[in-house]
Amino acid sequence: MTRLISRRRVLTGAAAISAAAILPRASLGADWRPTETVRLIVPAAPGGTTDVMGRLLAAHLQTAWGQSAVVENRSGGGGTIGTAEVVRQKADGHTILVGNPGPNAIAYSIFRNMKYKPEELQPVSNLIRIPNIISAHPSVPIKSIAELIAYIKANPDKLTYGSSGIGQSPHLTAAWFLQLTGLKMVHVPFRGAGPALQAALGGDIQVLFDNLYPTLPQVQDGKLNALAVTTPERAALAPKIPTVRETGPELAKFDVSSWFGIFLPKAPPAPVLDALNKEIKVFLERADIKENMAKIGARTDYGTPQQYSDFIAAETAKFGAIIKQEGLQMDAG
Repeated sequence: MTRLISRRRVLTGAAAISAAAILPRASLGADWRPTETVRLIVPAAPGGTTDVMGRLLAAHLQTAWGQSAVVENRSGGGGTIGTAEVVRQKADGHTILVGNPGPNAIAYSIFRNMKYKPEELQPVSNLIRIPNIISAHPSVPIKSIAELIAYIKANPDKLTYGSSGIGQSPHLTAAWFLQLTGLKMVHVPFRGAGPALQAALGGDIQVLFDNLYPTLPQVQDGKLNALAVTTPERAALAPKIPTVRETGPELAKFDVSSWFGIFLPKAPPAPVLDALNKEIKVFLERADIKENMAKIGARTDYGTPQQYSDFIAAETAKFGAIIKQEGLQMDAG
């Protein structure tokens, strides 16, 4: 079976598209323009989705605004170090945060030593959403969420599940699933998605909660059995994989995804907020961006600042409730 192209290769290839590509005329309509270099702060290491989305948007903004736009990676503290850097800056449009669930929804509840508050950031728009996926090693007779639930009930405390780390989106996906079903599995956290996937492929853990990539190619190669995706809708790249919601009424509201969006420091002038939001809309409507996002199972997710603010508030509340029930508390570092 032909393996799907890797997420990094797709995204890096998209980032290499010439910034001089012709943009829709709508991108020229906003009144505000930056007067100096625009900094896009990525609170993560180079190479991941947060980083590449920042680089793609930076190239777009540089062409649209005729002003240099550079990406600065400020990783550490689960994304809180780079985010704290942004909240200290002027809200004049020259410093932009590329955010994700870690520092912009989960961190507020899980970290004891937070250095910023939600109201210190202005949500501008989401960029993309990617489902998480639940899979199982072929050595266990589990090929659906219903079978997983039945197996746990018949074999209490025998299944282990892996994630990319305590407090990460895949871990909280599992925690919420277990809370809603009243079941238990033993959590085995790993330092990143790569080691967790290798443990699942080797049968060291029986169940894996992960982002759609890098698990999906392993499912397509028959090395893991896909049980479900965690978004309300099925993934376009894998329409035969059901959603968690399809299992039963106790999971009818289940909705977890990895999302990547844009923030400014609090209280930006209206023309700044409007201009950036409009350019994000143009960026996400580009055919090349839609095509490359689809290749990694992502969907573009533009919204107004109010819509994105409401989304962030709901995500923060959702993860906060999961974390509280789990009794999780950590130091950001």
